[in-house]
Amino acid sequence: MASNNSPPPKGYTYEQAGVSIDAGNALVKAIGPLVKATRRPGADGEIGGFGGFFDPKAAGYSDPLLVAGNDGVGTKLKLAIDHDGHDTVGIDLVAMCVNDLIVQGAEPLFFLDYFATGKLESGIAERVIGGIAEGCKMAGCALIGGETAEMPGMYAAGDYDLAGFCVGAVERGEQLTGERVAPGHVLLGLASSGVHSNGFSLVRRLAEDMEWQMDAPAPFDAARPLIDTLMEPTRIYVRSLLPTVRGGKVDALAHITGGGLLENIPRVLPQGAHAVIDAGAWEQPGLMAFLQRQGSIAPGEMARTFNCGIGMVLAVLPELAGEVVAELEAAGEDVVHIGQVADGPRGCTVRGPAGTWGSAEAWEASHTA
Repeated sequence: MASNNSPPPKGYTYEQAGVSIDAGNALVKAIGPLVKATRRPGADGEIGGFGGFFDPKAAGYSDPLLVAGNDGVGTKLKLAIDHDGHDTVGIDLVAMCVNDLIVQGAEPLFFLDYFATGKLESGIAERVIGGIAEGCKMAGCALIGGETAEMPGMYAAGDYDLAGFCVGAVERGEQLTGERVAPGHVLLGLASSGVHSNGFSLVRRLAEDMEWQMDAPAPFDAARPLIDTLMEPTRIYVRSLLPTVRGGKVDALAHITGGGLLENIPRVLPQGAHAVIDAGAWEQPGLMAFLQRQGSIAPGEMARTFNCGIGMVLAVLPELAGEVVAELEAAGEDVVHIGQVADGPRGCTVRGPAGTWGSAEAWEASHTA
């Protein structure tokens, strides 16, 4: 507190404290066209207000249940920041949210983002939000608003964080709860595009300890730098799955995120149903095999840390499996029969014959929910 003999304090401004209102306004103006490109029936308002509107009736719903979810990108952001990968982490952000909604049978309708940083850097926020808009277009949902927070002192120079929030809808009575799944159901897996957005704390630890050369060709793909394979965006499954889900041919879906195959599949199973996965049913992707070798990671640890090449799992009746596979392959998905549901405690067992996932012997890993 200034004494009575001190000169009057200078006129402080918000910008002197590290926050530029002008930069924030310029960002809103710059991303306007990106946001407009995500418009869809039910959402056609302008950004800049205190909230975004969505009209479910205009989207074609008569008695919808709303389904909401939120997520982030995790420490994959650190790789994006360190290696100028700002253009695609927005796709990851959208994917982590919308893939969770389709698991409930819900169509993603609208999305909001939260971008927080110590100081708005020229062009970086626009690139990140451009990726968010691209992800929204891929998922068919509208980007109707968000928040950009400039908070000096909260983040190290160049760092930022992301959160996403998505709301979807499903007609009452058509939601997926897993209650219809029973022993005998077939489990189908949809191929992932890479590590997606989980397990990156381990990936980054390996990169540091093993001194990976990120810009060098990947050992498993000489046509691409290693960093590009790691930053490959999370696959968005909404458009390919929605017609089949609405056709009543899928009884449960599991998005394979943190916890891997072992812990995510049981989340959509009822009591008395146990998923049995055959790890020999699909070839372990080169990236996954590379991670496992680099860290001498046990197969069971792989199955509870990474997606291991399977980003989404479907439970379907055996008589519908062929039809579902044909529909999803026509929609561009790589589909493999990875197992079945058996009697037992709610949980999951992943089994691999000798020679799978780097193991010389047959192996098994189990989790009970």
